[in-house]
Amino acid sequence: MDRVSAHLPEAVAERYVDRAGGAWAVIHAQHLPKVAAFLKTDPELNFKLFGSVDAVDRLHLAENDPRFEVVYFLYSLTRKEHVRLKVRVTESNPVVPSLTPLYKGANWWERLAFDFYGIRFEGHPDLRRILLYEEFQGHPLRKDYAMRDRQPLIPERPIKDIFRGPGTSGHA
Repeated sequence: MDRVSAHLPEAVAERYVDRAGGAWAVIHAQHLPKVAAFLKTDPELNFKLFGSVDAVDRLHLAENDPRFEVVYFLYSLTRKEHVRLKVRVTESNPVVPSLTPLYKGANWWERLAFDFYGIRFEGHPDLRRILLYEEFQGHPLRKDYAMRDRQPLIPERPIKDIFRGPGTSGHA
């Protein structure tokens, strides 16, 4: 992260080491694509492997402003190192630039964070629910989601039987 801080000093909001000894960098959202591109293309760093992206709802924490953190894990095969990045976003405007144009592996992870937390990824090529149905109301991993709420009933959708072939499940 020293190279990132030297190359893009305005991008890094904070750096710290967690309880397990992992180094983290908190990045300003608007600078995330530049930081990720630098990490990927710099020949000495070479963070070409996208690990995952997830979100954290900090609603009930003492320090909960901004409410959400979007967490990225990248890996360098040549250096055998992980880099951990965080982007903090507010509840009123939970938008982060998409890394899908840079890392194709970010596609489904960003859709998962959108589906479960409601965080939008600007520039994502196909941002829609990935595990829940389109009519699902709310985002179930938000800490203010009511667990006992009922979802609206939707009609069953006809699907083709992919195992026995068309026509065997009553649908053409």
